[in-house]
Amino acid sequence: MFSSFFKSKKWRILAWGGLIFILGINLFQTILNVKFNEWYRAFYDMGGEIDKHTIDEFYEAMLLFLWLAMWFITAAVSERYITRVWVLKWREAMTFSYIGFWRRVERDIEGSSQRIQEDIYRFTKTLEDVGMRIVYAFMTLFAFIPILWGLSSGINLPFIKDIPGSLVWIALAVSVGGLGVSWFVGRYLPRLEYNNQKVEAAFRKELVFAEEDKQNYGSEEKLISLFDKLKFNYHKLFLHYLYFDTWLHTYSQILIIVPYLIMGPGLFTKVITLGVLIQTANAFNKVRQSFSVFTENWTTITELRSIHMRLSEFEKNIGYDPKLALQAEFRA
Repeated sequence: MFSSFFKSKKWRILAWGGLIFILGINLFQTILNVKFNEWYRAFYDMGGEIDKHTIDEFYEAMLLFLWLAMWFITAAVSERYITRVWVLKWREAMTFSYIGFWRRVERDIEGSSQRIQEDIYRFTKTLEDVGMRIVYAFMTLFAFIPILWGLSSGINLPFIKDIPGSLVWIALAVSVGGLGVSWFVGRYLPRLEYNNQKVEAAFRKELVFAEEDKQNYGSEEKLISLFDKLKFNYHKLFLHYLYFDTWLHTYSQILIIVPYLIMGPGLFTKVITLGVLIQTANAFNKVRQSFSVFTENWTTITELRSIHMRLSEFEKNIGYDPKLALQAEFRA
């Protein structure tokens, strides 16, 4: 899945060059997020002490925000375009690497067209999506942990205020706890997603055969039977997602107010300003979301795991060997 793109003589320059470029843009966006975080503090402090500032300072703050926003939009749009092209090239590399082995297999392989056409696309697209979020999360942690550590000095709650970097430890604790609960609640989802694709493939295969031969394929009785299996699996999948989504949304909503509960007393005792409160909430959520990147993307990760299972199974069925594929390419 990876060697056909990242080790290939034809694709490796594009693969690694594109990856480095995408990581560079993500790093630039992280730097801009730090600048936005600083802007929040200055702007809300200005609003909290309006009599000490002029309208010109307000407009200067607005211009600074627009300047940062312009660069952020440019980076975000560029990153999405380059990434889409890069993922398409990865899909092309995987597709034709598989096809060479698949054509040599004489027996019929269940769902082979779906694996080559759909699953390769979904694998590269989903892996890119999750992978970039994880990379961005680590960059955000690297940038915001020092900020949040310093802001922890503004806490005015018993016990917590005596712990250095307490906000960082709280963000880590709630994130690790959330990941543990998410894994437990969603542990059946990858297998259910995998089974779902199998029943979808069987239903689609019958319809494809019926396009060419309605006499022997596509009878109403056969299609109803296949669709009943599909419905059964979907209802089972929906049920598991029901309690998983309930947990995930409850967890996300509660954590929004955590930094305000921790820092709020400091605002009313005048240990911190309004700007510091807003900056802390922003930094805490950045760090907490980065720590929780696996929890908040659990549904996508579940889908990725099920796709990986199907492609791994397909590779075994066609006798795919990355070393043989690379050797054939270098001989060519």
